Amino acid sequence: MSENRIKEEIKALLKEKNGVLLAHNYMRDEIQEIADMAGDSLALSVAAAEADAEVIVFCGVHFMAESAAILAPGKRVILPRPDAGCPMADMVTAEALESFKSRYPGRPVVTYVNSSAEVKACSDICCTSANGVKVVRSLPEREIIFVPDRNLGRFVAKQAPEKKLILWDGYCPTHERMSAETVLRLKNEHPDAVFVCHPESLPEVADMADHICSTSGMYEYCRKSSAKKFIIGTEAGILYRLRQENRDKEFILASHALVCPNMKLTSLEDVLCSLQTLSPVITVPEKIRENAKRALDRMLAVPRDQT
Repeated sequence: MSENRIKEEIKALLKEKNGVLLAHNYMRDEIQEIADMAGDSLALSVAAAEADAEVIVFCGVHFMAESAAILAPGKRVILPRPDAGCPMADMVTAEALESFKSRYPGRPVVTYVNSSAEVKACSDICCTSANGVKVVRSLPEREIIFVPDRNLGRFVAKQAPEKKLILWDGYCPTHERMSAETVLRLKNEHPDAVFVCHPESLPEVADMADHICSTSGMYEYCRKSSAKKFIIGTEAGILYRLRQENRDKEFILASHALVCPNMKLTSLEDVLCSLQTLSPVITVPEKIRENAKRALDRMLAVPRDQT
């Protein structure tokens, strides 16, 4: 079956089954092209909860589909590739976090949404790469446990020096493959380019950036910027929409290593099969779902304009 035919079949099945196709910013270009919405993991989960649809086809990795299931319990959440995991999310378990918490009694736990439902359920509040600083500053305690991304934690700590963050030793392997040497070479080759990177990047890479922000923040920043050339320091999938929205601008990937193998697992054929079978379905046990939702709700309640 041709690619165009597969896309037509997917669209027809979505209509027939009252479904919506959500794609993370790092998905393959052809999946982003036909998605009803592309965005970051939390925005997609919120969209899943608010969508007037019975079936949510979530093209992303496992923890993202779990977040959708947490926020949209009455809907069927399908992850076309259940083997699409997240190495960083796997670096912390609920059991290990509980043991870690016992060493620092009284310290609240801020957990990055790139984590399992079980870990979220053991946390006080969640955060994203976009609102991590605001979430940390919303807490009255000075000392805070930050899980699981050490690089995002370092970025937040730098922006909120009045807080002391106790960092879990987790990281994103894809972002850590972007070296300062590679970025420096590109900056020298393109002195007129603006370097934008994700806060999951290594500190020495972040120190070289003209701007540090989430994937959603990159779309806005590059759209509004008067610059015409950008070096992009995050997963390659983001280039599709950046180029679609800014046809008069040039985007250069900061490193050829910025390709997440888990994000690239999902194919159009996988999406089609999942709609034909309405599987695999991602569910979260109710007790875990309730506690994880509490941590997400607390994050969503943090005022956006809080500094």
